[in-house]
Amino acid sequence: MADDLCAADLPSLDAVTARLIGCAAEDASALRQIIQHLEAWADRGVDEQAAQSLRVSAAFIEQALTRTTDDPDASLRLAADVLAEAVARLDPCDVEAVRDVRPPAEPAAGPAPVTEVVQDVALLPSDADMVILKDYIAESLDHIEASEAALLELETDPDNIELVNTIFRAFHTIKGTSGFFGLDRNQALAHHAESLLDRARNGQIKLVGGYADLALRSCDMLRLLIEGVQNARPGGPIPLPAGLGDLLGQLSDPAAAGIGEEDCAEPLRVGDILVAQGAADREQVEAAARAPGAGRLGERLVRGHVAPAQEVARALRLQKQSAAASDTSVRVATDRLDSMIDMVGELVIAQSMVADDAAGRETTSPRLARNVAHAGKIIRDLQDLTMSLRMVPLKALFHKMNRLVRDLARKSGKSVQLITEGEDTEIDRNMVESLNDPLLHMIRNSVDHGVEGPDARAGRGKPPTGTIWLRAYHSAGNVVIELQDDGQGLNREKIAAKAVERGLIDPGRELSEAEAFKLIWHPGFSTADTITDVSGRGVGMDVVKRSIESLRGRVEVDSVFGVGTTFTLRLPLTMAITDAMLVRVGRERYLLPTISIEQSLRPRGEDLSSVVGRGEVVMLRGDLLPVFRLHRLFDVPDAQTELTDGLLIVVEGEGRRCAVMVDELLGQQQVVIKSLGASFGDVRGVAGAAILGDGNVGLILDAGSLIKLATARDHAEILEPAGALG
Repeated sequence: MADDLCAADLPSLDAVTARLIGCAAEDASALRQIIQHLEAWADRGVDEQAAQSLRVSAAFIEQALTRTTDDPDASLRLAADVLAEAVARLDPCDVEAVRDVRPPAEPAAGPAPVTEVVQDVALLPSDADMVILKDYIAESLDHIEASEAALLELETDPDNIELVNTIFRAFHTIKGTSGFFGLDRNQALAHHAESLLDRARNGQIKLVGGYADLALRSCDMLRLLIEGVQNARPGGPIPLPAGLGDLLGQLSDPAAAGIGEEDCAEPLRVGDILVAQGAADREQVEAAARAPGAGRLGERLVRGHVAPAQEVARALRLQKQSAAASDTSVRVATDRLDSMIDMVGELVIAQSMVADDAAGRETTSPRLARNVAHAGKIIRDLQDLTMSLRMVPLKALFHKMNRLVRDLARKSGKSVQLITEGEDTEIDRNMVESLNDPLLHMIRNSVDHGVEGPDARAGRGKPPTGTIWLRAYHSAGNVVIELQDDGQGLNREKIAAKAVERGLIDPGRELSEAEAFKLIWHPGFSTADTITDVSGRGVGMDVVKRSIESLRGRVEVDSVFGVGTTFTLRLPLTMAITDAMLVRVGRERYLLPTISIEQSLRPRGEDLSSVVGRGEVVMLRGDLLPVFRLHRLFDVPDAQTELTDGLLIVVEGEGRRCAVMVDELLGQQQVVIKSLGASFGDVRGVAGAAILGDGNVGLILDAGSLIKLATARDHAEILEPAGALG
């Protein structure tokens, strides 16, 4: 077989390698051609070691082709690895291409055919302008997110032609820019999806049911292709996502693939939204809908005093939200933005030092005091402005959850709708990605274990469609995210029984609701009767709590059995600045984040005691809390030694509580968080540092690691997890 190819017909080994990386085990004709090329190269005079590697690579491909291995894709990966090592050992002159084995393609007006796009090797052009390419990737991903959001909105408003136009323009733009970079796969997929969307624009089809699924799968596949471009090096291969050929075929002829508008979910109705929110009674809504007379349902509900006008208007806004106009914006590299924010932070510190210096003078002119105060106001405004530049709306994150609920509901055979509110609430961009996993875990639990199936909901008098609300808003300087469902709620008795079974509490112990709900945060804790591929192993909620606490936030749960559950996440607006309580211990000053503080108190002697002579504890509202003296943990001299002469600050972190002894509270303030730097490494109990107004440095303490530090030193036997109540 190798003899059939002359040297002039051989592609380069680099091209063969790239083509092999882009192949799947199903690409039989392409793989046979690669085997032919490898055997020809092995016979054309390369050194014996390289020739042997080429033959081994060909043998692995043969295994994948003939299915003599349990994992054909793994064999192909091994073949690619062996081939890459062989190419690396050869002299560059030995792998130069003379001429590609394929005949020249006929010129075409549109993108490449499906078979060519799927089987051909895709290489990122070696001369691609990486700056422009980076913009292409970012803009394309933005277009895909906007398209997904519009597609999901179309399911509740299928006649909204403006949404269809938005999606069409997004794919049309991606098609054009992909062609500019010679990215044939991306261009072909965008072109075929654009053709489907054009049919929707012309009124031939509606983007619901199977057509909506096909368009959403196109978004997913296009995202994979663009991420492949993002990870490729100039001149290197771009991986082929599995299923691209099938998707292109379905886009070309949806009817032949059995795809249509069937299984179309009914749009959300105003009455359903009002009932789900508890603003109206279902029987009254249905009676109003059946009643004769003119006017829309919303008008009838208001006239008949079934629901307040304000609630009807709110339901109408949720039912149909008009597409917001795009803001004019300029893309700025994030490292430049971070540098600017750091410099403004330094300016805040410098101004604070100047103000303290001016205030400390024996004689300060009123004019100097006014100027310093005015400069301080301008700098604070500048700081607020620069911090707002780090803020991004939660809209993109919420839209991902919308897609997740849709997919999970279909997979579990349930009917579930997600209603989002406060999508435009902004939060530090560095925190958005960290919120993805916690929200994902909570929504999976809500769909899989919270919302009941249709029969169970009917038995409880609930509408067949379950509802999950995802809300965001600002409160007291924090961002609050609420996830609420109208499912079965948490079963306190079932939680207690599982806790007894796992040895977390003593048998017969009566738990309050708050105590029972705390148990769900324990690692591995689950009351699920069955384990699914979605959830049920108890590995989610402890991850949620740890993730939120790592963002200096806290998570709370409230539930009514048979009615539903609400999770509340409270997060700081930004990770760069924190509200902290300044405390004094001896001559040192420390900062405790206020979000970790429950209360402060001056202890009475009768509330203090010790455990087995080794650990000090304080009785607080019936609970014994361990007491840790901060001056002992950090070896601070000249500090208060009598507990009754100092103050105790009750802090909570990573599910544990304790009382920390300090000498004095100096007040609350906002501080710019600074890293300790590489020279200090990871200091236990310390989250960072801040420069105080007098120029000195104050350490910012981390409640969770502070408790761990204290436990490891002296009190391991008395510190119990917050949920371990036995």
